[in-house]
Amino acid sequence: MASDRTQVTDAPPAPHPGPDTQVPPDPDTHETTYWLEHAWLESHVEHGVTIGVTGGRIAAVSTRADAPPPGATVLRGLTLPGLANAHSHAFHRALRSTVQVGSGTFWTWREVMYGIAAKLTPETYHALARAVYAEMALAGITSVGEFHYLHHAPDGTPYDNPNAMGEALLAAAAEAGIRITLLDTAYLASGISDRRGGKPPERHQLRFSDGTADAWAERASALEDSDHARIGAAIHSVRAVPAEQLATVAEWAGARDAPLHVHLSEQTAENDACLAVHGRTPTRLLADHGVLGSRTTGVHNTHLTDEDIALLGSSRTGTCMCPTTERDLADGIGPAARLQEAGSPLSLGSDSHAVIDILEEARAMELDERLRTRRRGHWTANALLRAATADGHAALGRPDAGRIERGALADLVTIALDSVRTAGTLPRLGAETAVFAASAADVRHTVVGGRHLVRDGVHTLVPDVPTALAESVAALRG
Repeated sequence: MASDRTQVTDAPPAPHPGPDTQVPPDPDTHETTYWLEHAWLESHVEHGVTIGVTGGRIAAVSTRADAPPPGATVLRGLTLPGLANAHSHAFHRALRSTVQVGSGTFWTWREVMYGIAAKLTPETYHALARAVYAEMALAGITSVGEFHYLHHAPDGTPYDNPNAMGEALLAAAAEAGIRITLLDTAYLASGISDRRGGKPPERHQLRFSDGTADAWAERASALEDSDHARIGAAIHSVRAVPAEQLATVAEWAGARDAPLHVHLSEQTAENDACLAVHGRTPTRLLADHGVLGSRTTGVHNTHLTDEDIALLGSSRTGTCMCPTTERDLADGIGPAARLQEAGSPLSLGSDSHAVIDILEEARAMELDERLRTRRRGHWTANALLRAATADGHAALGRPDAGRIERGALADLVTIALDSVRTAGTLPRLGAETAVFAASAADVRHTVVGGRHLVRDGVHTLVPDVPTALAESVAALRG
């Protein structure tokens, strides 16, 4: 029998990368009422739910409302809390389809990625990210964790504003209407080495590096939280942050009670190098330098030992699975079920944006485990949806999001129950329909902070998202 395992915008203006940037007006703060034809309330689906919204938060929830009250906005279909995309590299969206030519490994894919990274400026990154975040809104994502390491000019020279690239992302999220946790990333070395400071950055990595963790911390400290944005930290990986500097990043995040994310054991080559130089696994190295803990999320967590799993679980370090990217890059299948059983909360991310569809990520996590074990039903649909909602938002430093309950942020997504994928399903099995039948294409409405951001499949702030994507990606070619 399947077990239900999961422990699993108010968007105001953000900093501008240039004078031509347009920022949407603040969302309405007056009282708004939504009537949900069907609503997923974590353990079950309820028909006829009315929610009142005040100041961007849910002020009241009423069930058994068979008809919409006067003046209510009607959301027909199945409404869930807004989805959380806990791991994103926005610029990877420009790689979609182009990296599917030929064969190779993660490492050959990385060379193509470096080529795109080298072409980005604050202006072109802003345009691309705005379109990517708008695509996320159309997919029902209301909050994104942006794992950001493109800090400087391609030769490593800081911009006049050292945070020009990060602020471009903050502005892009505000204009697309979604929340962002900017996980400002320390990326200081090209590989693990027994020399202090690790291997120097390679040519394509110069723009990622601040030189030292102290310099990274000084630059990141200039970034500030806002209503739509949280500033967190990230350690790119143990190959990119030398062991003696890991604690600096962890202490910076701890002093701010900020989320801390890290790519962990995505590749066996990283594990081998860490064992060769440090005599321990990447997970043990992070533990020994104070990185693990309940505010920390390991991304991928693919190639782990039994001890690694126990360390992550006992420390309550989270796990962000990105199945569509992990399968696209042939990385392997991480031990998600064992991690959660050990105590590691699960979240989901679209990472390289081979597709942007958190419902597919939830489905893939279960189906990958079925392939590995040749057994069905490792998580219930309710558990998978909690990984995609409440636990994902918590990993991004937003424990007040991801639930349809009084006091929570009024972030919602409505999935059609009459599409070719979902027609004929039973509303009471809405969770199963959402995870195992629906896709991002079935999202009809997205509400962020009480603002109706996507109406009937149309983004209200970026009305032509395909054109915005096409133009911003084309600007990086050639």
